[in-house]
Amino acid sequence: MFVPMAFMQLGIFKDYWGDFTDNAWSVHIHYWTGTVWYIYLIIQPYYATHGKLDKHRTNGIIGMFLAGGVCLTALSMMNRDLVNAQHAAEMPDRFGPFQPWFFFGVAAVEIVMMTAFGFAVIQSIIHRKKMEHHAWWLITTVFIIMMPALGRGIQNVYVGLNSSHWPNINIMTPLYLTQVLIISMLLLAAWKYKKLKHPATWLATGINIFIFVLEPLGRSAAVQSFFKTIIK
Repeated sequence: MFVPMAFMQLGIFKDYWGDFTDNAWSVHIHYWTGTVWYIYLIIQPYYATHGKLDKHRTNGIIGMFLAGGVCLTALSMMNRDLVNAQHAAEMPDRFGPFQPWFFFGVAAVEIVMMTAFGFAVIQSIIHRKKMEHHAWWLITTVFIIMMPALGRGIQNVYVGLNSSHWPNINIMTPLYLTQVLIISMLLLAAWKYKKLKHPATWLATGINIFIFVLEPLGRSAAVQSFFKTIIK
């Protein structure tokens, strides 16, 4: 759990800490709930395997509250995607390759991503008395929600390396690389813990494969109309 934690923090470091004081309150809440969730997934297995089951169970109840915060704060930030899409349409020179469709696509995949996250957490509760299933459902949540943080980091590096080509930069290339990296880490962990055939592995893999269709989703007039109608 230290490994995905490190990847997540490195990915989001510049995007969050680089303009810390300019970030909206919702961004701070989401960042810290997500970070604490990763920390919980580091300390909880320690408690469970070192004779501290009472502390593990108490923290587990608090952790479920925290998981709801991660999910709901992510969904509450989707209005920011629409605002960015509007700004990208109004100021194309500033946003360059980040056209409106990109932000609509991000919103579309985030709905599916956070729904899967919530489902995995609920499954971990249902299987709380079956340690292997309980643990693996929770472990896979980090791979389900890793893309936004890690994707931004890799995207920032990619754009920086290709700044001379601005605005003619394919912003999806770094996201495809991100997905390959996340899926590789997930499958490596599943192989190590003999969980390649576990439904949680299938779910996390499927979500990360789904993100490959971010661009066609974002360019869809129906998808754009849906978000403009539902999210004001």
